[in-house]
Amino acid sequence: MSRGSNPPREDPIAHAATLLTELAVACPGGPDDVGRIRAVLADRWADGVLDPAAERALLDAVEPLWSRGWTPRDVVEILRRRLGPAAVPLTGDVLVADARRRPATWSLAGVDAELWWDVGRPLVGQWRTVRNLTGAEALGWVVRAVGELHRLPPLPVGEVPAEAPDTAGVDPRVLARVRGLLAKAESTSFPEEAEALSAKAQELMSRHALEQVVVAATAGPAPTTAVVRRMWLDAPYTSAKSSLVHQVAGANRCRAVSLAALDLVTVVGWPTDLDTVELLATSLLVQAGRAMAAEGSRASRAGRSRTRSFRHAFLLSYATRIGERLREAEATAQEEAVAAAGDALLPVLAARGEVVERTTAELFPRITTKRFTVGNDAGWQAGREAADAASLRVGREALD
Repeated sequence: MSRGSNPPREDPIAHAATLLTELAVACPGGPDDVGRIRAVLADRWADGVLDPAAERALLDAVEPLWSRGWTPRDVVEILRRRLGPAAVPLTGDVLVADARRRPATWSLAGVDAELWWDVGRPLVGQWRTVRNLTGAEALGWVVRAVGELHRLPPLPVGEVPAEAPDTAGVDPRVLARVRGLLAKAESTSFPEEAEALSAKAQELMSRHALEQVVVAATAGPAPTTAVVRRMWLDAPYTSAKSSLVHQVAGANRCRAVSLAALDLVTVVGWPTDLDTVELLATSLLVQAGRAMAAEGSRASRAGRSRTRSFRHAFLLSYATRIGERLREAEATAQEEAVAAAGDALLPVLAARGEVVERTTAELFPRITTKRFTVGNDAGWQAGREAADAASLRVGREALD
């Protein structure tokens, strides 16, 4: 009678990681649901198995994202929005642990994290001490994070600059002046001054970008593919905020595409133009929020609406008028650049525009146009008044 070989012994860590992942992906995400999963796992295995299993499940969850268009910064942003600010340091730890498995050229640009733990022991176990989490809290976060990561859709894979923003081609003196103007615009309590400062920042960056176009045109063949910059928007009113990003992008020779399900706007263009878009849009979103809050206070005293529809209409109107003003500043800068460089600049700009359009079509072959409806006339009028408070010419003359 022959004796059969013993079946291989099951790896409990691998088994626990697999079960954790399956349960997390199917979990609706409510506290009771997460609690039940914690109870199932804790009933089967002790911390000595669950801690390394949880770490393996997290690393396995981020592994496929890099080939699906995600970057480490994107992962931090999406988990911050879906799981809360407390998720940021935990996500950073996971990304640092994942980076240890990757080539030395792997970039964690935009991720504020570093290796602080003993790599000889499971990371999740060390969270309980350093991050001040209970075992239930740590495992609960892992369950929610693994579920969210596995459900993320693919992102269009374009040429994403290594840094955000990529300011390598921007004159540091110009950049410093623009940032100074925008900082003043964000800090002033006078809408007229804020509008004038922002308009001046647009004009400076646009003039500098056009000068870069002239230099690049004499340096050799132009690139055949534009690059992308991703901008994440914070709730509420993300659709209206995305409209502001679209307006800023359009005024700076870029195309913007919104992914509403992720509160994400992808901007396609040339690096210097993308720098302008990111700097201006970020500042104008701050200014729009302040102007909306101030108008809401006045509207309340005047008996006008402070409802969600009022604020949504305000932001849409503000974005529309800001787009008009920025395009006026861009047209002025382009006229001056053509006068200085000659008509040779126009074909170069046209060629770059074609590349931006082609790259956008390749990344987003099924792009659709969304039309907004405004159901609050008072909000629309207030938003336009806030954006139209100052004359561009007066602003330029005052600052010059």
